[in-house]
Amino acid sequence: MIASLKGVLSHKSIDHIIVDIHGIGFNITVPLGTFYKLPDTGSQVHLVIHTHISQDAVRLFGFLDYREKDVFQLLISVSGIGPRLAINILSGISVEDLSGAISDGGLDRLVGIPGVGRKTAERMIFELKDKITKLVSSETSAGTSDRLLREESLSALINLGYKNNIAKDAIDKVVKEAEKKLTLEILLTESLKILSGK
Repeated sequence: MIASLKGVLSHKSIDHIIVDIHGIGFNITVPLGTFYKLPDTGSQVHLVIHTHISQDAVRLFGFLDYREKDVFQLLISVSGIGPRLAINILSGISVEDLSGAISDGGLDRLVGIPGVGRKTAERMIFELKDKITKLVSSETSAGTSDRLLREESLSALINLGYKNNIAKDAIDKVVKEAEKKLTLEILLTESLKILSGK
């Protein structure tokens, strides 16, 4: 599973972008909030990625912001909301406004988002009211650099063949027990020690 990508932005359109990494172009769907913050084509870009695997395709959804990715993953956990609709929702409302609308039971605000009907809006409020408030508040206080460190470590361990949940548990343990500021090298080294049983 791809957790993040860093490369050259070779194509940019509202439908999709292409990030070139050593001659391989990755087709990535992004919400408008991310699209409008992207640099010009030919520039370096670093995206956090949600890899969606279905019966007929593997699709990549990219975000500049970890919080937006986490909210996207919350949205697709709701019955009836697939990745495309989740992207539409994030394109039609900011994370802060979405959190507020769900927390306050703002049905009219949610139904005003293209593609969101009344039943879907009701499910979003019912299923996400507590989760999204906790997520957005904790993400606001958490350091982006810490999240970036975790994501890059997780991506590296997955590329080495470790399963996502096992690698994440090892990383979480290292972070929890750390007595000094972690670097990517230290986090990877200590996580590998746990995973190898040393």
